Amino acid sequence: MEQGKRMTQKSNRKVAQGEIKKNKTIIIRTFLIIIAIIVLILIGLIVNDYIILDKNKKTNLVINNKNVTSNLKNDILIENNIIYLSKPDIANFFDKYIYHEKENNQIITTYDKKVAAIGFEKNTITINGSKKAIYAHVIQKDNVEYLPISEMKDVYDIEIQNIEDTKVVTMDSLEREQKRAIVSSNLAVKSSGNLIAKTVDRIKKGDSVIVVSSDKGYTRIRTENGKLGYVKSDKLENEYVVREEMTEEKQIQGKINLTWDYYSTYGSAPERSGTSIEGINVVSPAFFYLDENGNLKENIGSRGEAYIKWAHDNGYKVWPMFSNAEAANKSLSITSEIMNSYAKRQKLIEDLVNACVKYKIDGINMDFENMKQEDKDKYSRFIIELTPRLKEMGLITSVDVTAPDGGETWSMCFDRHTIGRVADYIVFMAYDEYGVSSTKPGTTAGYDWVKLSLNKFLQTEDIEADKIILAIPFYTRVWTTGKNGKSTSKTIDMKNIDNIIPDGIDKNWNDQLKQNYVEYEDGENRKQIWIEDIESLRAKISLIKENKLAGVGSWQKGMETNEVWKMIKEELELK
Repeated sequence: MEQGKRMTQKSNRKVAQGEIKKNKTIIIRTFLIIIAIIVLILIGLIVNDYIILDKNKKTNLVINNKNVTSNLKNDILIENNIIYLSKPDIANFFDKYIYHEKENNQIITTYDKKVAAIGFEKNTITINGSKKAIYAHVIQKDNVEYLPISEMKDVYDIEIQNIEDTKVVTMDSLEREQKRAIVSSNLAVKSSGNLIAKTVDRIKKGDSVIVVSSDKGYTRIRTENGKLGYVKSDKLENEYVVREEMTEEKQIQGKINLTWDYYSTYGSAPERSGTSIEGINVVSPAFFYLDENGNLKENIGSRGEAYIKWAHDNGYKVWPMFSNAEAANKSLSITSEIMNSYAKRQKLIEDLVNACVKYKIDGINMDFENMKQEDKDKYSRFIIELTPRLKEMGLITSVDVTAPDGGETWSMCFDRHTIGRVADYIVFMAYDEYGVSSTKPGTTAGYDWVKLSLNKFLQTEDIEADKIILAIPFYTRVWTTGKNGKSTSKTIDMKNIDNIIPDGIDKNWNDQLKQNYVEYEDGENRKQIWIEDIESLRAKISLIKENKLAGVGSWQKGMETNEVWKMIKEELELK
């Protein structure tokens, strides 16, 4: 009995050992087969016999040789040979500020030198004020608005191709350089320049390909199928430029030195024939203003035309000031009414463009102040819509703004980031730290305040330094405080300050404000003056150099001392 049991156990062990040996053999064989398959795949990849071609399941979008399909918020629509791109995607790739204008039920889009309006019913588009017929209009699908971008090539200045076989749409900027080359042999186009990479397309000897970039013996190309990939650089020949890159030359080379030549709406342009201003390269006379009815008014006349000739004869650019002061002093509602109407904004822009053409001026200096805080975005819209129209003619848009911290209608009414991004220049009016409405005596423009505010422009508002013009004052205020403790001020030209300070009164330098300060008794009143002079202005101008700003502006011509111009010229190394 026991012997039989032992024999049975021994037999079971042999069977189990046999099964284990058999399983090990199967595992080893399977592993070897897998290894063999991997080796064959790798060999196939290396010799280009094993091909994995990219096959698009949906339409891919390639913009300027970059596949942006993964960044699309909505699929591309192609209907009746019209290519549609959703409004959110237009905003992402072309126009951050595109919007639906409810007043006329149109989509308004701007890009570089173009402003376009396109509706939902008629097959028309208005570009820079001119209407033309197209083959489509805006459509709506699943609550998303789609624009017929293939009909808007002139707006975005692009070349569009729909490659149906590979489901690729390409869009290329006509302002960017494009290079091509000829393929010298049949090639597989790889997804990378690595030894092992999948094949994204095949090209044949004699094919023409777009050259994107070259590095370490490999060239990134775009094939006629719209596929992006890599080939060995020595397999390409006869590289040639199809399209040169278009670059715009700046109107002003080097630092800007602008001065405002102000005169009232009841006066005439200054007579400056036979004179010159050392170091100046831009003048801004008070030519344009918004009247109390919301119309563009000009105060130019024969004196103004003579002024323009004088400026151009001296090599100065003319960027006239366009002010809303006449309307704003009457009512905030005048400016507000225009800013909140697309039609009225366009009329104002059209009138301004026509005036620029008529008088052959070089730009506009927008000096709108005292606006409603709730109209901040609408004023930005005005600048967004104005800038391309001026740029189309080679003219400059500069926009005056106050310091970031202040009252609702004088400071909070500006979206400085948007203005700074859209306009050619944003002008920081770095004065009136303590202004005419202040009940407390203080400096007109202390260095510490100017520096702090400027840092907010650069950091908080995220404005590029080379777009900021720092405007300095050629005036200060004499503050008078009576026995009752109430303070009032009177504006004094920089050139007249020394004439009003009594003899024997010492000037004291304040290194924080970087200004001289005087204080004295005048009968029962106390007088205080924070003086603007050569040294106070030199300190502020040093901020332009330190921060690599675009240049300086000065308010206003006629208030300065003669030596100011030489100082500014030397500090900013102007011609």
